[in-house]
Amino acid sequence: MANTAKGKVCVTGASGFIASWLVKRLLESGYHVLGTVRDPGNGKKVGHLWGLEGAKERLQLVRADLLEEGSFDDAVMACEGVFHTASPVVTGSNSKEEMLDSAINGTMNVLRSCKKNPSLKRVVLTSSSSTVRIKDEADLPPNVLLDESSWSSIEFCESLQIWYAVAKILAEKAAWEFAGEHRIDLVTVLPTFVVGPTLSPELGPTASDVLGLFQGETGKFTTYGRMGYVHIDDVARCHMLAYEAAGARGRYICSAAVLDCGDLAALLARRFPAYPVPRSLPRAYGEQSYGFDTSKARALGLAEFKGVEEMFDDAVASFIGHGHLPAAEERRHA
Repeated sequence: MANTAKGKVCVTGASGFIASWLVKRLLESGYHVLGTVRDPGNGKKVGHLWGLEGAKERLQLVRADLLEEGSFDDAVMACEGVFHTASPVVTGSNSKEEMLDSAINGTMNVLRSCKKNPSLKRVVLTSSSSTVRIKDEADLPPNVLLDESSWSSIEFCESLQIWYAVAKILAEKAAWEFAGEHRIDLVTVLPTFVVGPTLSPELGPTASDVLGLFQGETGKFTTYGRMGYVHIDDVARCHMLAYEAAGARGRYICSAAVLDCGDLAALLARRFPAYPVPRSLPRAYGEQSYGFDTSKARALGLAEFKGVEEMFDDAVASFIGHGHLPAAEERRHA
């Protein structure tokens, strides 16, 4: 049974892929959750949250917009802790300036609201492993294990026009600087590529990329190259541990396994033969062999991560359940 003595926490961007799973686990654990969304009245966007266990008793949704200063004041003031998971919506039409401005100013707007709450215990910020792993070959020796002390090269990201990574790097660094100046207890979680079941029938960019792989599309994962992968439930668990553990400090890489895109495609083609998963993918960046040191997250309490097979099994089951993929039996007889 859930421990209903737990306090109230704010989750920004509560209807998102990671955030909605985090809301689910927080409610199950007994927290009262105040979720911010851009339109609380849009049942299509937030309906999956109201179906969660404990939502009717302990979930409140309020409007807030990342790019409106002061928009998060009321939500943050009502809570003991904040999980800042919201990210500006990224589309192909976003310019470099729009993406950087949205990510940095959005994070700063939330933290400025946090500064106004003297009773706030901790802020957990969702960052990304893209802030750690994108470097020139000279800075990535063979078989290197990257840990939380590593930062991606902004210059190298800019040369490849990976603006998402640049935005995440600059937003996290700005958050650390602001938290240090204003004595905010900040912890950051750095997930690798997040895979698993979606609560919402509407797919975000990450889940859409995974779905595309099972529909025979190769473009996205070819450009990803070597990548870490992690189950969405482990990401939610890592956020909660980072909030609850008194000794949590700094950054936490959250990753189960690291695979080259070709190896991932081969694994999934064998495991899901009914779908047109490509059996191989070209190496966009040559030979890469880096891995992630996840000892810090394991010491926090994530002793075991769910494996690659389980995360993709769960993702496919979710796609079928939401009607995005036909069941394997249906596909074989189509």
